[in-house]
Amino acid sequence: MEKKLKSWQGWLLFGGSMVVVFVLGLCVSALMERRAEVASIFNNRKNVIKGIEARNELFKDDFPREYQTWTETAKTDFESEFNGNIAVDALEKRPEMVILWAGYAFSKDYSTPRGHMHAIEDITASLRTGAPVNPTDGPQPSTCWTCKSPDVPRMMEALGVDSFYNNKWGAMGAEIVNPIGCSDCHDPEIMNLHISRPALIEAFQRQGKDITKATPQEMRSLVCAQCHVEYFFKGDGKYLTFPWDKGFTVEDMEAYYDEAGFYDYIHKLSRTPILKAQHPDYEIAQMGIHGQRGVSCADCHMPYKSEGGVKFSDHHIQSPLAMIDRTCQVCHRESEETLRNNVYERQRKANEIRNRLEQELAKAHIEAKFAWDNGATEAQMKDVLALIRQAQWRWDFGVASHGGSFHAPQEIQRILSHGLDRAMQARLAVSKVLAKNGYTGDVPMPDISTKAKAQEYIGLDMDAERAAKEKFLKITVPAWLEKAKENGRLAQI
Repeated sequence: MEKKLKSWQGWLLFGGSMVVVFVLGLCVSALMERRAEVASIFNNRKNVIKGIEARNELFKDDFPREYQTWTETAKTDFESEFNGNIAVDALEKRPEMVILWAGYAFSKDYSTPRGHMHAIEDITASLRTGAPVNPTDGPQPSTCWTCKSPDVPRMMEALGVDSFYNNKWGAMGAEIVNPIGCSDCHDPEIMNLHISRPALIEAFQRQGKDITKATPQEMRSLVCAQCHVEYFFKGDGKYLTFPWDKGFTVEDMEAYYDEAGFYDYIHKLSRTPILKAQHPDYEIAQMGIHGQRGVSCADCHMPYKSEGGVKFSDHHIQSPLAMIDRTCQVCHRESEETLRNNVYERQRKANEIRNRLEQELAKAHIEAKFAWDNGATEAQMKDVLALIRQAQWRWDFGVASHGGSFHAPQEIQRILSHGLDRAMQARLAVSKVLAKNGYTGDVPMPDISTKAKAQEYIGLDMDAERAAKEKFLKITVPAWLEKAKENGRLAQI
């Protein structure tokens, strides 16, 4: 019996080894075929590209599948329970956000993002960028263009990085005209993934890391991390900087900003020096289980697709919930309904805390204004402002990353709950200040039940804002595009 068992074990080991050899052989064969296909493409490229090329259409003939799927980022046909690729007026849905951003351009206009092909269109149409009438006019610096177009690295090369940032947004209107595309993530000559924005490289260097040593899998996230991160405009030159020197957590970045004495704006109501979070998607994703297990952004947002026997990355970058069969189910064997509900469950729980935090934080700003109006001193308000700053930083960090409640649900709920705690502490501190100044009643609350009412309360003239933007879109933007066409900045295809 023992001899028969050993004999079977031998055959099993032999058979298993042969299966491994066979599978490895298939993998090597597939790899060789892919290399041959890639070599064939590059040996027979119809458009030989040298240097930075921002015109996405010039990649169409050589990479038709990637190009076609990229054009699908123009679609606005998917909506999940909380997000999608449709522009939704977030201020209309959440008027408290108007109060939270009083004194900052986001209180005028904030919609959920659409696909990459809308990048230029959306930033141009946003009320946040104003209505500049000349290259030195307008509220925003040219740094605001940084993540919107492959024309950006082209202009950085032409002007120098410092000079690119140290301009007004309107100064670049006729140059930055192609939406996010090929050269943002690929070296145009050899198509390897590359980093085209200096801020990411510089952030790694300050941490003593060499980004050139990143693995191919890491690069499938790092090309996204050029833009989908928290950042700020440093100094008078508005130099784009990632606040990663102390680490990736909300507390690490807060410590970095506090040490530098930095704030994005002074709140119009509470007079708090506010930190405006951008969209720390990469940082938060690294804190969740998928990031910790080495899953890249592209694995879920750009899953592989097969067509005619050719395997390629789907460049229709969108929510994984729009294609669960090619994203979640590659690793998870549950049904689409189960996996979708798993995501919604995490989002709903985070949303409960978010709703409470926004309500309490808006009241804290209004109550702080009431305290100032009733004779509060800077010394009395010092602790109040510190708590409001901390609460709003945690709120914004937790909600500005649209996928955060799925990427790292425990971390997001921790951050938002700490924000709620500080908002409640701030309101308690304000009540003590008011009591010291002889007021012990309830603070009267304005009607901010709609976006329009909230904007009127904080003193915005939205009719004037919209009229100026409409004139800008009718006169200035067409002139930018005409000049870009004359200069060959737009592909004539």
